[in-house]
Amino acid sequence: MIAELKKMLGRIDADYADIRHEVMKETVISFNGKELTRVTTNSTDGYVLRALYKGGFSSMAFTLPQDAPKAAATVLANAKLLSRNIKEPTRLAKVSPAKEHFRPELTESPAAVTLEEKIELTRGYNAIPLRNPKVVSTFISYTETCRDKHFVSTEGAEIREELATVSISGRGTAKDGTLTQNLNFAIGGSDGFSRVRNRQELFENRTKLLVDMLSAKPAAGGLCNVVLDPALGGVFTHEAFGHFSEADIIENMPELRGKMHLGARLGSGAVNIYDDPTLPHQLGFYKYDDEGVPARRVELMKEGVLCGRLHSRRTAAAFGDQPTGHCVAEDYRYAPIVRMGTIMIAPDPGMNLEKLLAKLGDGLYLCGAKGGQTSGENFTFGAGYGFEVKGGKAGPMVRDINIIGNLFTTLKNISAVGDEIHLSERGGCGKWQTNIRSCHGGPHVLINDVVIGGR
Repeated sequence: MIAELKKMLGRIDADYADIRHEVMKETVISFNGKELTRVTTNSTDGYVLRALYKGGFSSMAFTLPQDAPKAAATVLANAKLLSRNIKEPTRLAKVSPAKEHFRPELTESPAAVTLEEKIELTRGYNAIPLRNPKVVSTFISYTETCRDKHFVSTEGAEIREELATVSISGRGTAKDGTLTQNLNFAIGGSDGFSRVRNRQELFENRTKLLVDMLSAKPAAGGLCNVVLDPALGGVFTHEAFGHFSEADIIENMPELRGKMHLGARLGSGAVNIYDDPTLPHQLGFYKYDDEGVPARRVELMKEGVLCGRLHSRRTAAAFGDQPTGHCVAEDYRYAPIVRMGTIMIAPDPGMNLEKLLAKLGDGLYLCGAKGGQTSGENFTFGAGYGFEVKGGKAGPMVRDINIIGNLFTTLKNISAVGDEIHLSERGGCGKWQTNIRSCHGGPHVLINDVVIGGR
């Protein structure tokens, strides 16, 4: 394949060009209640060709190798057209071209497991919540995505990387009279099929939480101090802060870019944030991004001070920074964009949950992410459930909780961070394209003066 891609690039007389070919194999198995409603397997492939000509940068996706000459002519013509009509010519930051075939270690290849076994495993997990009479419905799916990517550039890069992502996830619904509650289930990762084996205990514990939510009282609205669990803290870090660390988000937002300048004090001294796609065995792991740039850990905030951004080669040149290996495409249909890998607030050794709750005193311990939205620097997130905390001890469960706030105010109100990291097993981010490997999580986080939307 490398030789074929090099031949395709040979047809382009540009300042720079690259081409990515990808074979993507997907399997989806879904249960709606007790009924098996979907079993699909697909294998698709395609190419993305990019060309830079005198500052004009263009891309084109195509699926058939015989269309390569036409694609090469079109992408070059488009780049030339752009070069004559843009105010700021596109530049790409320099990188050293890599040559490698990288295949991550898998504890068990999903390709070695039969479809029948995958169905029965998913059926077994789906049956756990349905055994409880108060659980009225479930929707549980097995999803497997295997990608085999080749990347070649006119600078000399020749890279092949294989990635596999497996998850079993969904939602259960419990009902008591007119009261209905929902809770998510999710297991999976990128280190092999064994990640979804022998996980019955998680489904059992989540089912108990779901049913317990029916007896919980609604949270009272108002201002209070809270501890966020790793799931909810991770969503805050990803959604409220992380997207503003992606250079292509803020480059054309002058007001926000002014606030997010490197060296700006945005948070308290307790806040250290980084993104690291190189963490082994984690959902967000990869070695090279879809521009052929090696992934690396990026420190984004140090003791409350902004110190880094996530970049593509284009945005790195525009900002005068170095590429970070964070330019990722959903699949073979798309040119890559700047994406998070595995983002989190760094833990504080020695500050366990018990100490955090003691430091909290009176407030709320909030758990699980349940949707939400951001609008500029303001956000609203739902918590799956929570617990009242009195005198540093967690007490009665509460439900129907929203947290409302401003990013910059909240970062400054973080007063302490826990010492244990828990990362998501099923990722996902919908910024312009879907990224199923986008991973977040982290430690517990203590935040003062949070607005709680409740009753």
